[in-house]
This record gives sequence, C-alpha cells and structure tokens, in this order.
Amino acid sequence: MPAVPYWRLASFYFCFFAILGGLVPYWSPYLQYRGFSAAEIGELVAILHATKIIAPNLWGWLADRSGRGMLVVRLAALGAMVSFAGVLLGDGYWWMALVMATYSFFWNAALPQFEANTMNHLGRADHLYSRVRLWGSVGFIVAVIGLGEAIDRWGLTVLPPGLLLIFAGLFLAGVVSPEKRYVLGGEAPAPFLRVLCRPPVLLFFLVCFLLQASHGPYYAFFSIYLQDHQYSATAIGLLWSVGVVAEIGVFLLIHRWLPRYGPRRLMTAALLLAALRWLLIATAVGSLPLLIFAQTLHAASFGVYHAVGIYMVNRLFVGANQGRGQALYSSLTFGAGVALGSLLAGYGWEALGGAQTFLLAALLAAGAGAVARWGLPRTV
Repeated sequence: MPAVPYWRLASFYFCFFAILGGLVPYWSPYLQYRGFSAAEIGELVAILHATKIIAPNLWGWLADRSGRGMLVVRLAALGAMVSFAGVLLGDGYWWMALVMATYSFFWNAALPQFEANTMNHLGRADHLYSRVRLWGSVGFIVAVIGLGEAIDRWGLTVLPPGLLLIFAGLFLAGVVSPEKRYVLGGEAPAPFLRVLCRPPVLLFFLVCFLLQASHGPYYAFFSIYLQDHQYSATAIGLLWSVGVVAEIGVFLLIHRWLPRYGPRRLMTAALLLAALRWLLIATAVGSLPLLIFAQTLHAASFGVYHAVGIYMVNRLFVGANQGRGQALYSSLTFGAGVALGSLLAGYGWEALGGAQTFLLAALLAAGAGAVARWGLPRTV
C-alpha cells in the first residue's frame, strides 16, 4: 500500500455505505409503512437512482474543470444532509418524491469524485483500491445490523433520524479527507468523447448497465419479499449482512486476482454468478440455507464486479477525463441501470409477483455475462 491517508479515506467510505446500509434494506419497508403502493415504491426508489444519470456528470464536469474534486464532495455531502431532513417535515407522494430527488442529486455526486481522489492517492497501485473500499462494506454491515435492531425495538420511525446522523458523519469525513490531484503526464489524454466512443468502452458500459438493471428487484423489493415470507427485520438485516461480509472477503483478495486473471474473466464470472443468485432468490426463498448461499454470491455480483469496474474506468479514463469517467460509470450503471430496473420491478411485482420478477432479473444478468465474455478486452 502506497503512503496514503488510509483511515481518513476509509472513514468516508464507511459513512457513505452506512447510509446505503440504512436505505437499501429498510427504505422500501419504510415507504410501505408510510402507505405507498408497490408501484409507487418502485417509482420512488427509481428516483434515487435516476438522479445519478445527471448529477454525477454535472458535478464531474465541474470537478474536472475546476480541479477541486474534494470541494465538490464536501458540498455534495452537506447538501445531501440538509435535503434529507425534509423527510421529517412533510408527507405525501409528491413531497417524498421531491425530497428524494433533491437529496439524491447531491448524495449521488459525492462518491464518483471521491473514487477519483482515492485513485489519485493510490497512483499506479490502483489494484489496491479494494483495501480502502472494504471499509465501506464494514459501514454497511454496522448500519444494517444496528438499524435492524433499532427498528425491531422501536419501529420504522427511527430510520430517518438514524440516517441523518450518518449523513452528518459523511460530511465530517469529507472535510478531513485530503485532496490529491491527478499528475499531468507528458502526453495529453484523448478527448473525452473519443474515449467514450471506443467499442470496448461502449460494451463495458452496456455490460454494467444490464447487470445493475438486474439488481432493480433486489434493491427495491428484496426486504419486502422477505417480509412476505415471515422474516423479521433483524433476520432481513442479517441476510443483507451475509452478502456484504462475503464482499469484504473479495475486497481483501481481488488485488491478487486482477493481475492473474484479468478483468474480462473476472467480470464474466461475476455476471453469471449474479444470474445464479437471482435464480436462487426466485425459487428458494423458503429455504434459509439456500438463501444464505445466494447472499454470499454478492461477493461476485457486487464485490468482483465493482472492483473490476473501478479498475477499468481508472485505466480507460485518465488525466483530465478522470472525474467524468467515474461520474459516467456511476450514472449509467448505478444510476440509469438501477433506476430502470427498479421502475420495471415495481410494475412487474404487481403484474407477475416477486418470484417471476427475480427470474427475469436472472435472464438479464445472464445476457450481460454473454456480452462480457465476447465483448470486453482481456486487459486494459
């Protein structure tokens, strides 16, 4: 590991993904508790991800033009904290949609620029990224278990205040994390659009989009799906945590796998294992051992996928293209992909049911695996 401000960088990942640890398992049940239908929940969750289509690219352009990526991160974290407080101030579908659109517009801008800052600290040792990022997984687990216990004791009304505290921690972590700007080399990078239009780059983003779209039913309805099969909030939190523990194991090892196996093999394996995961969730939700095994596949469907994805983006978009490259990765995949997947999952849930919706997600992930096998380059 190069000389980096390890714990200050790690603290930001811890808080950012602790917020996800509250949102991903419990936000849909909270919305259901507030009286929203499955279609409305799908639409509201889609808003969270749809803002990633615009926000990261806008803020990424600003960061690249100004060279002040960490200023963008700090402003985004502060704006997200203030905006999220609106959840406590109003009711109704349109108010909730406005609050979610506003705070996610800021929140979704923070991570891509922080990823670029972390990569600048690591330099050519970018394959070691996962050793910093693993603290985000730890934060997710702490939040999932802690908030799950709190919800079981006091109900879902504790969720918004608990998340506000973590938002405050995210802002403080952004303040103490130092900026490291990219170092200009002897040759200017190619224009951003020229890099983007290269066939391997387009296929890479297509693969990422398809996989994240397949996550739509999982992010929007997995907790509700488990609730419908009589799992408690604590059990739901523990099942989410199983996946993230497996993800941590991947983050500890993948810096060895990337040089050995290459990004194409690892990405293809991750996508096919994601298809298996959705298949098991669709057909074996009543079997706790099989459900636990399905959750361990999060090590592939997110851990391997994301580590390889960040590695490829860092190699494909360099220098002055770096911030926009990370922003585009976030917006097209975790933004547009998950937004479309969540929206369609909401409608599919009402029309087809949970199991059939997860089966469609499995087909989508398998299709992404085929594109990765034949379309991605062996090395970057």
